[in-house]
Amino acid sequence: MRPVAVVGTGITRFGRFPQTGLKALSRDVAAAAIADAGARAADVDSVFFANAVAGVITGQEMIRGQAALRETALAGTPIFNVENACASGSSAFHLAWLAVASGRSDCTLVVGAERLTHHDKRVPLDALARGVDLDEPRPPSSGGGSIFMELYAAKARAWMHETGVTREDLARVVVKSRMAAAVNPDAQFREPTTVEAVLGRRTVADPLTVPMCSGIGDGAAALLLCSAEKARRLGARPVWVKACEVVSAMPDPASPICAVRATRAAYERAGIGPAELHVVELHDASAPAELMHYENLGLCRRGEAGALLRSGATALGGRVPVNPGGGLLSRGHPIGATGAAQIVEIARQLRGDAGARQRPGARVGLAENNGGQIGHDAAVAVATLLAA
Repeated sequence: MRPVAVVGTGITRFGRFPQTGLKALSRDVAAAAIADAGARAADVDSVFFANAVAGVITGQEMIRGQAALRETALAGTPIFNVENACASGSSAFHLAWLAVASGRSDCTLVVGAERLTHHDKRVPLDALARGVDLDEPRPPSSGGGSIFMELYAAKARAWMHETGVTREDLARVVVKSRMAAAVNPDAQFREPTTVEAVLGRRTVADPLTVPMCSGIGDGAAALLLCSAEKARRLGARPVWVKACEVVSAMPDPASPICAVRATRAAYERAGIGPAELHVVELHDASAPAELMHYENLGLCRRGEAGALLRSGATALGGRVPVNPGGGLLSRGHPIGATGAAQIVEIARQLRGDAGARQRPGARVGLAENNGGQIGHDAAVAVATLLAA
């Protein structure tokens, strides 16, 4: 396996853009990532296009990438469509990394794009509800409208009972997230908030209030990957892919969950441990998920997540900022784009391009991305380690 570099990034603003389709979103980020690397479309020898729910939202199936990029200079390039729930973007990155690392490709483009906005709000909720095994019995609904928030809420209640984490701690996650998003011009929710304001909002599924849940939104992100020699010829500023590991759910509930197994595998491949991380993007589809992942990723020991949050270590300016771009809670969660957006943020942090949210001296970063639900666990998880 040869070294692989991220040499270009692109991202749209995340938000609700009902008049903007996948073609426009994809075109803009693809062009931005290629230009960022000082490359041309002709340099790209393959494209991995991530999208999760266009078939439900717009009806476009089977050839989503070819349709989205048909009016660009990438038309005619081999395009591979990747659908893997909320981990679609990071799964596409994994495949692009393998293509370059194996020597099969010299320069690959990852595009993750999603449009969730729909005039009927039940349509995106129905699309998201299909990210579970439909043959499994569903938990009783509290009327919140999102099966995933019901699942997160049930996990949160049990976990909070075990660890002593409070509703105030969950609200603090949102406050931290909004503070980061306030200095990220691409984020969907940029208004700072308070613990009291978060707790005062409508309850979606106890203990989750509206701001504790990732929202509906649209957006796209892209990354250009290439070999070391190609990076040298382009004169690009490389960030190196040290590991990108994908795992799926295990049938035994006693097995370590996907996030744990993927992250451990990435640490092992890269020869890097959690104490060496300078910046982290993780899958905070709900506020308690961020705190749970502090433990899953080895950022703290069991039962210490609340204390780690309250210490300020994971906030902007802290020792290891977590979700400095705002995360899924505040940057937004257009699901096919999320995994790619996480890696864009890490790459920019390691290049020193993150502006007011920059972690000084960042040299090593981790992105952890989950997707779907099977039984007690996420259906898939992807852990990506980058180093400057």
